[in-house]
Parts: sequence; C-alpha cells; structure tokens
Amino acid sequence: MRILQLAPLWETVPPPGYGGTEAVVSILCEELVRRGVDVTLCASGDSLTSARLQSVYDRSLGRADDLEDPSPYHWMHAALSLRGAEGYDLVHNHAGELAMAMSHLVDAPMLTTMHNGITQDTQFVWDHYEGWYNTISHAQRASMPMTRSGKFVGVVQNAIDVESFPFSSQKDEYLLFLSRISSGKGAHLAIEAARRLGRRLIIAGKVDRVDRAYYDEAVQPLIDGEQVVFFGEADACAKRELYQRAYCLLLPLCWEEPFGLVMTEAMACGTPVVAFARGAAPEIVVDGETGYLVEDVDGMVEAVRNVDRIDPARCRQHVSDRFSPQVMAERYLASYRTILDRTARQRPLVLPPTRVAPLPAVGATGDGETVALS
Repeated sequence: MRILQLAPLWETVPPPGYGGTEAVVSILCEELVRRGVDVTLCASGDSLTSARLQSVYDRSLGRADDLEDPSPYHWMHAALSLRGAEGYDLVHNHAGELAMAMSHLVDAPMLTTMHNGITQDTQFVWDHYEGWYNTISHAQRASMPMTRSGKFVGVVQNAIDVESFPFSSQKDEYLLFLSRISSGKGAHLAIEAARRLGRRLIIAGKVDRVDRAYYDEAVQPLIDGEQVVFFGEADACAKRELYQRAYCLLLPLCWEEPFGLVMTEAMACGTPVVAFARGAAPEIVVDGETGYLVEDVDGMVEAVRNVDRIDPARCRQHVSDRFSPQVMAERYLASYRTILDRTARQRPLVLPPTRVAPLPAVGATGDGETVALS
C-alpha cells in the first residue's frame, strides 16, 4: 500500500511546541512506516520523519516571520504535493479545504481528516468535494452541518505517543492550564477557578496574533507571577515536565472542541483532567475515573477538591487502551482498505482486447448474396 500523507505547511512535523494536527500526522506516519506501509509525507522541509519527505518550502510558515503573505506557499504546497498523487493508492489529506478543492484534478482517492470544523465559507468546498472524509470524534460528526457531497468513512480518534509521556503518581500542588491562549479555551475561567480555590495556576501556551487582544484584555491583567504564572509556549520537553507534576489539568472549554490532545497527554502522565463537558471531552475523560466533567466554574472548583480520589494509574491505562499510535493506525488502515475496496468496485471493468473476425461488407451476407438493410 502506497500512501501520500499531506500535512499543513504551517508547522513542522512533529511540531516543536503547539501543533495538534502536525503531532497526529507525525505519529500516524511513524506507526504506518513501522508496519511496512510505503508512506510519503508532504510537509515543510524542516520536518523529521521516517517516511519519505517531500517538501515545497524549507521551513514551516508559522515560523517564517519574514513573509508578508504566506498564502502562495500554501497554494504551491497543495498543488505540487498532489501533482505526483497518481503513483499512490490513496491521498490522506490533513491540510484542509485547499487540497479538497484540488482533489478533482487527481485520480487517486482522497481521505480528508477533519482536524477543524466547517465554516460558512468552506461549506462551498465541502458541498463539491467528491472524496472521503472522517471526523476525529463523534461530537464533531454530530455538530457538522449537512454537506451535499463527500463520503463519510467513520470516526478515528487522535492518538499520542504514550510511551514518550513520563508517568508519576506523585504530584505537586499547582494546577495547570496548557493550551493555545484563546477565548475558546477559557484561560480566564481557569484563573477564576484557581483564585477561588486559593491554588497556584501555571498557564502554558502560545498566543497567536489573532488571540492577542483576548490575552491582553482578559488574561494578562490577571497574571501576578505568584498565584497565576504565565509560562509561555511549552516545548515538547517542558510540557511533559509540567504535566507530570501537575495536580490536575484545567480545561474550561468555551466552544465545541473537536478533540483536545492536551487531555490525553495529561492523563498519560497520570494527571487527572477537569474539563467542561463540551465537544469531545466526554469521549476522552471518564467522569469520576480519569477526571471530572463539569458544566461551569462552580463545578470545576468542586471537582478540583475531589481530584485526590482519581487514580493516576487508571488515567495512564485509559490513554494506553484508547489513544495509542497502534489503535489510531489500525483504524486508519481499516479506513484505507474500505476506500480502496469501494473505489475498485466503482471503477468500470476494462476487458483486454480480443481478436474478432472482420464484418462482411455492408449489404453482403457473406455467401455472395445481397440483402436490403432496413
């Protein structure tokens, strides 16, 4: 099986810090290669992978501050990546609607993983997409708008490299908020919960330009450097240290999060999760066993007071059983086989050429007689 994996160009694969999609793509590629699948990864030139790397640009656009307009690089990344798709059995698209729009130009079947939601403007692309797609949670599937095209192949939940996350049953007293600093993630509500509990809160995450106003107005004024500490964006090593020692992870979601890798990462370290019961959180956290699902800040405060009832080992085992690279890869391989099987059955049967006797001349019977043709 030859698979072309198309990653976004915004972050390297794997990402040095924040970058959920690119982290999942990396894990999937590594596991598929380990299983003997022929994988080509189309990503930024500074990516690291065991697969064959194909790149249009030498660095991730998220770190190319000297570019005034990154759009042309996204266009060429999608176009040149798909140019060679004919030599592959399937294209697995993680790069969104741009590749979907170009899927009509290639014969290889495409599977698009919905790492993000459908917007009012991208709905147009989805309505004309003729390929396959999967969602990363049942909640995402239930919340997506109706589309007039596309073929749904199932739900495949994201995975993490469980073994790379250090487990500890011994915890410090600090609470942790680790995520992108945006209004949808609810950092300001985590601060409110920590203040009401009288506990120290460490906030770790990147602040994108689009979220700068939210950070400046709703988060930064609440940071005092003592009870509420802003760590900044944590790289792979730092976030593991923060997870491992945290008393629990707070995730007061203010939107329908389609997945949420931070929940699985924290639990892999034996750290319980207290999250608002929105989006995919109920599919990831086992309420009362690996953390608590709550409705508001009042519920979050009460849940933190009961976190000592959660067994860290149960958190780790839950992630190993449900969100490992092996589980995700097996589900994607099953999806690939389904798509290839159905695609093969839909293709017209092409018979080999056969030699036939030449037809007699028009009007002749073959025995010297002439007949009238009506």
